[in-house]
Amino acid sequence: MMTPYDIIVKPIITERSMDDMAERKYTFWVDMRANKTEIKKAAEKVFGVTVDKVNTISVKGKVKRMGKNEGKRPDRRKAIITLTPESKGIEFFEGM
Repeated sequence: MMTPYDIIVKPIITERSMDDMAERKYTFWVDMRANKTEIKKAAEKVFGVTVDKVNTISVKGKVKRMGKNEGKRPDRRKAIITLTPESKGIEFFEGM
């Protein structure tokens, strides 16, 4: 059983994610095994907000080389969480 803090790994801070905050959309890296329902419940519990919908994207890891050695970055999962209009914002992003 995963806790909400295991599901939401960390926020994604990029220009695009900052622009999406005006539309009440917040972007996070989440656990690969988590589904949309689990992500929604975790965000509501951790941040105390009301989530309208969750969009998820699976990001494949890139293959990288260092000389003759080849390795692969890990696969990750990204979640874009949209809040309801009457919900308060996520405090972590307020000062940015």
